[in-house]
Amino acid sequence: MGQRIADRNDGVELIGVGRDLIEFHLSVPYGEDAMSRVEALGRALAQQQDPAAGVQLEFAIGAACASAGDADPLRLLEVAEIALERSDDDNGLELIDLSSIDRAVDRLTLIADLPRAIAAGEMFLHYQPKVNVRQQRVASVEALIRWQHPERGLVMPGDFIAAAEESGQIGPLTLWTLRQVIADQRRLAALGHDIPLFLNISGMLLANATFIDEVCEIITANPAAKLGFEITETAVIRDPESAIRHLQQFADHGVVLAIDDYGAGLSSLAYLKQLPAKELKIDKMFITQLTSSHRDPLIVRSTIDLAHALEMEVTAEGVETPAALALLSVMGCDLIQGYLISRPVPFAALCTYLGEQDQLVETMTSRPVFLRAGSSWTRA
Repeated sequence: MGQRIADRNDGVELIGVGRDLIEFHLSVPYGEDAMSRVEALGRALAQQQDPAAGVQLEFAIGAACASAGDADPLRLLEVAEIALERSDDDNGLELIDLSSIDRAVDRLTLIADLPRAIAAGEMFLHYQPKVNVRQQRVASVEALIRWQHPERGLVMPGDFIAAAEESGQIGPLTLWTLRQVIADQRRLAALGHDIPLFLNISGMLLANATFIDEVCEIITANPAAKLGFEITETAVIRDPESAIRHLQQFADHGVVLAIDDYGAGLSSLAYLKQLPAKELKIDKMFITQLTSSHRDPLIVRSTIDLAHALEMEVTAEGVETPAALALLSVMGCDLIQGYLISRPVPFAALCTYLGEQDQLVETMTSRPVFLRAGSSWTRA
């Protein structure tokens, strides 16, 4: 029966037969869904039944899939057996993607490594400037965390922030970031660049009274620090009453609050009215196609007008072209952030950039624009 199925179905190879087990290898062309191929195999098995001849076939399918480069045959068979154990119902089917297992293992490994990484100094910060369009100078800087893992190399926040939230390490990680930002802001002020530094606050922490108290204690101990916190609206939606109360505590301690990624999630005018925010950051999804879309300019312009009516400054994220900058300037956008100005850079490079900004920033609304060559900047 197994050979008959293999002969009648393209890409199906019979590789093993046991007393109550048949093993197949399926070749899935690029772009085709693996599950659909496994389901087709299930239909082929079902067709082997012949009630008139007294043949009643009961079966379950366990399958494992991987990309061509990761398709180790022995591991695929081992995982397929696990899938078969899960699929113990008649005509049941279970498919396990090896990449999902690898991601889960990676996440667990990162979770286990996080406490050591924070203590061992493996975390570091990069900084991305926000430039005031009218004044043509850096108005503030956003701190972005990175992880130099001793075995994995550079780990980006998208790969470990979720693990930190899941494991409860996001609190210690954020407190480390806050202390480092305060130290760096002090160093910048000593160099004559007394500008606010912003850091991101996870929504999970806004309901944590202990974390809020620790942050306020650190800020109170550093009264000269100019700080900003970036939060998303979705962070507030989880527990609006608690989040708004705690954000007000931050504001009372002199922290500038910015609503990050506005428009990317569930934007609510009710929360926008209640939040003690001074800055609204328009998500880059509305900026990247600003000059080629008919709707995005309307959304951006109306958002800028709304924010100004609520006495908030507006930052456009993801500004990458002079054309987008010119249009944002006409719309009255206050601040821009993106690769047109600078990628996130180490602290030393930020200091150099700030020291040279008088020469680097002459006019951003006329024809001359920024160009970066290596780590230096020139004008075109």
